[in-house]
Amino acid sequence: MSNYANPPFSSQLAPRPRVLGDLLPGERVRDLLLVIAGAALVGLLAQISIRLSFTPVPLTGQTMGVLLVGTALGWRRGTAALTLYALVGLAGLPWFAGGQSGYVGANFGYILGFIAAAGACGYLAERRADRRLLSAVPAMILGEVVMYVIGVGWLALDMHWSVGYAISEGFVPFWIGDAIKCALAAGLLPSTWRLLGARD
Repeated sequence: MSNYANPPFSSQLAPRPRVLGDLLPGERVRDLLLVIAGAALVGLLAQISIRLSFTPVPLTGQTMGVLLVGTALGWRRGTAALTLYALVGLAGLPWFAGGQSGYVGANFGYILGFIAAAGACGYLAERRADRRLLSAVPAMILGEVVMYVIGVGWLALDMHWSVGYAISEGFVPFWIGDAIKCALAAGLLPSTWRLLGARD
């Protein structure tokens, strides 16, 4: 019997996509483009920025971008995308919140938090946390917690504030908005898997 009639079992199995980014064709070029696109998305959403009079931390759209990029790209590409975002912004591209660039002082901790949050969300997404709403929500919440722990901690150190005061200025005014963004991101990802017919 010809070997072509029954190819080896391993060759019949295509690798399952681990995150949404894996559904695109190609590998190295795809990954590079996804990392650049992820950084650009966060930079674009950072321009949705509202300054608040009582805190140096602005209200922005970039946190939703961080959650989506990390979860859709996986922890390696998500971390790379947010690292690229941070490095290129430090080098002078004005795509931090409100068109800023360079070292942004008290707010820089949040940018570092974005990197860690993207990695955490991507890690959980690779374990299928983004396939169902009930698992996507905790994954997004964890990303938010990681982001704020680093961001608020940096804020306290940079401004010489107590931790309690840093929480009141760097977290309390934003948690409702971020909860909404978290819910939107958590709902979008399972819906995208379902739309593409690849959730299972």
